[in-house]
Amino acid sequence: MSPKSTTLAIANQKGGVAKTTSVASIGAALAELGHSVLLVDLDPQACLTFSLGIDPEDLELSVHHVLTKGLDPTEVIVETDDGVSLLPATIELARAEADLLTRTGREHVLRSVLEDLAAKDVHYDWVLLDCPPSLGVLTVAALTAADGVLIPLQCETLSHRGVGQLLDTVHDVRRFTNRDLAVWGVLPTLYDGRTTHARTVLETISETYDLEVVEPPIPKTIKFAEAPAAGRSILATSRASKGAAAYREVAQNLVTRAAR
Repeated sequence: MSPKSTTLAIANQKGGVAKTTSVASIGAALAELGHSVLLVDLDPQACLTFSLGIDPEDLELSVHHVLTKGLDPTEVIVETDDGVSLLPATIELARAEADLLTRTGREHVLRSVLEDLAAKDVHYDWVLLDCPPSLGVLTVAALTAADGVLIPLQCETLSHRGVGQLLDTVHDVRRFTNRDLAVWGVLPTLYDGRTTHARTVLETISETYDLEVVEPPIPKTIKFAEAPAAGRSILATSRASKGAAAYREVAQNLVTRAAR
């Protein structure tokens, strides 16, 4: 029997919360710790794919074909310089929402893909799902396939308005398609510890929604903007930076959480 795999959806329907950065950086940090990692880009904008050094325009095949045409995922998975495997996205994925809407069992489409991989003895210790910034079919499919959901949250008042809606969706998914889905907590991003405001927002969030806060908060740093342009995660472009250190610590804490 193969060792257990942990599938984690990184979701927040609000854009600009460092979701993709978190997926790439946590993935790279887990790989550094010796884990095998598969990242799945479910965002038609393909930011994750691009930020890991793969130009979506050069790809003939993507996760779109896997989800809507039943293509074998092993034909699409690419290896990246950050030591993680990637199921890449292209703009075609924007059509997938519409293609899947009329399909029976559409919520289970991604879970089936991951089960097919396991059946082929393709094992990953971690599968991280980069959800699109919406609560549509693809996000629901990701939550249905996941063991847990991590919510990256910018430490600003407005940005946590959407958390309630996301938690409503999680509640529905638990009721209908994945009763074991656990909310692993919120990951504070773009955190400026110098401001009382950021600290207050952090405290309010955990109280308001009764959610765990995944530590440490990810600091606000220009280094994050530089990484995608280089086609690598911040762990490669700026190894010693505060941001890279924070993601390494988050990854370690997630490993501990998975073992729980």
